[in-house]
Amino acid sequence: MYAPSRDEARRFLVDAWAKYRAAQPLSALEQVAVTTVARHPEYHALLEDAERHIDRDYAPALGETNPFLHLSLHVAIAEQLAIDQPPGIRAHFERLAAARGDEHAALHAILDCLGETLHDAQRRGVGPDASVYLGCLERAR
Repeated sequence: MYAPSRDEARRFLVDAWAKYRAAQPLSALEQVAVTTVARHPEYHALLEDAERHIDRDYAPALGETNPFLHLSLHVAIAEQLAIDQPPGIRAHFERLAAARGDEHAALHAILDCLGETLHDAQRRGVGPDASVYLGCLERAR
């Protein structure tokens, strides 16, 4: 499994957006990233002035959202939905999209669960638990 560093993941988003803006060909994963970035215009300027922001640390305890993490989680969820992994995630997405009347809002509900699952795994020093993730999605409304 490929596990990019923080800098590699951030650079991937910046480079994919730059290639898109320059009308250069994109890989399949870059296309997923660009679609995600396009849904988040609040991050366009940040990605377009990457050298100023790419090394910045964000403090959730101070109410700061890490835009690179946010976008990366969206990309991860898009990949999960494409292959329905963990099994059942696609059904949860469809249920949440219907309940909320908005696919992007459904993605944000999933993003919250993925973020909680990853944070819990990191805190405990273990790998992410799919049952914890799916349990969170089950409770999501």
